[in-house]
Amino acid sequence: MKSYEMLLESNRAWAEKQNAEDPSFFEKMAKGQSPEFLWIGCSDSRAPADKLTGTDPGQIFVHRNVANLVVHTDFNLLSVLQYAVQVLKVKHIMVVGHTGCGGVRAAMGNKSFGLIDSWIKGIKDVYVQNEKELMAIENEDERADKLAEFNVIQQVNNLKNTTIVQNAWKEGEYPYLHGWILELKSGHIKQIVELDKSSMDDSVDVFKYSI
Repeated sequence: MKSYEMLLESNRAWAEKQNAEDPSFFEKMAKGQSPEFLWIGCSDSRAPADKLTGTDPGQIFVHRNVANLVVHTDFNLLSVLQYAVQVLKVKHIMVVGHTGCGGVRAAMGNKSFGLIDSWIKGIKDVYVQNEKELMAIENEDERADKLAEFNVIQQVNNLKNTTIVQNAWKEGEYPYLHGWILELKSGHIKQIVELDKSSMDDSVDVFKYSI
């Protein structure tokens, strides 16, 4: 059996198991979705949202990219964000980074990796902003993991500075914004930042949009 065929076999086994446990499971799933959460995570294969949180299909709306970035010119991300906030009415948005992130590690060095150099430039900016604290960390792995935390904080702030989130806050209290880090060695997730609409009071005026 070819490796990809194992995935299809596993899918059939999973579907049969789900149907045996709840014959109406797929009928309900086909009717639509109403997730409470939007997960913006890293593309790393070790960081799947459902496995890490023990959730079922339909509970988390997911967007993933290299190093879990919120880039204001990324129309893929913005489309997901707009749909999640305006249509699905999610209550919580989590930006989830992780230890041992290859994109973060690449941003710490000078080696060129091609197209991805442009994608991770924002992480290099985060590195420069926090260089003094980062360089005080002698262990390179620990330094990279600290940069991953700084990166998550920056991406949560990028979310806060979108018109999509700000317009939602003008209408109500949601969404809450969370910055999380997955520690691969333990499997545990820790929260490092949380923002709500009151955080706009601390924003620079040029980032406060009016409708």
